[in-house]
Amino acid sequence: MRPALADVLGLDVSLLQSGMGGVAGSELACAVSNAGAAGCAGGYKLVDGALSAMLERLTTGTDRPVGVNLIPEVVGPDDLDRQVAQVLAETPGRVHLSFFGMPGDAVLERVTAAGRRLVVQVGTVEDGVHAAEAGAVVVAQGTEAGGHLLGTSRRDELVAALRAELPHACVAAAGGIGSPGDAERALAAGADGVLLGTAFVVAYESRAHGRFKAAVTAADDTDTVITDVYEIGWPGRRHRVLATAVTADPGQPKKFIGRTVVEGKPYLVPRFSSAVPTDATSGRIEEMAMYCGKSCGAVSRELSAADVVAAFARVLPGPAVSENEKRMESHVR
Repeated sequence: MRPALADVLGLDVSLLQSGMGGVAGSELACAVSNAGAAGCAGGYKLVDGALSAMLERLTTGTDRPVGVNLIPEVVGPDDLDRQVAQVLAETPGRVHLSFFGMPGDAVLERVTAAGRRLVVQVGTVEDGVHAAEAGAVVVAQGTEAGGHLLGTSRRDELVAALRAELPHACVAAAGGIGSPGDAERALAAGADGVLLGTAFVVAYESRAHGRFKAAVTAADDTDTVITDVYEIGWPGRRHRVLATAVTADPGQPKKFIGRTVVEGKPYLVPRFSSAVPTDATSGRIEEMAMYCGKSCGAVSRELSAADVVAAFARVLPGPAVSENEKRMESHVR
């Protein structure tokens, strides 16, 4: 019998929150973890003092299991090593490491040797098998997902294929999950839990810009497109976003269209930047990368992170009840 995601990560609900760079700050991650699921803060390109500041807020904001998401292909091997070293050195063992895409074997071994839980999001069966062999929770991302896409398969197709190859591994489904009914379909395909991104973009604790949140709640799946235009800072990877004037006309000049602040440091935002508009961003928000999955049709209003978790807790597995607990419950009755 394979374990539920809740058992593997020590959760009350078999639910992961996507560690979306910019959007998923420590506030969102802690709120999700405090509600019984697995929150995850986006590490993105943070290193040194900026990463330390985020980790401090994360570890003081919750005493529950929580994660830090890192993106190997964005930072490169040297900065990834620095990020991993910082997370391992500056956080307690309840903080797991989540990778968007496959890191090298040395990184996987370093994390597991440190006794940390490991979560790896993949888009192919090959990468999923590799991650599972390293002891990771495997997140199967379908093309319904918002944000950068790791493969070409639909969610349930990939989940089923991974389950056939990995009958005993812990597999979570990602992409197009906006309602408990969507989660139930993913479980039926063979998933042990789910990962949500778009549903948490519009959470009160999310750092997404207000106009970004409003656009997501007003959209349905026909308003999303798969494109490659938001490539400055993250080239070579297709992504699902809300359709904008920029996706409609990628021939526009790559000029600066806004400003943002990351961990106290100001940045200019060029048109075609991969950066999302956050609550610290100003300028032409409507032209920026608003990552959004096909689940947006089921996401119609802002909620607290706890309310999102509670809605999905009704259909997702919790931790298994031990035989001793079963006997105690029987005795009470």
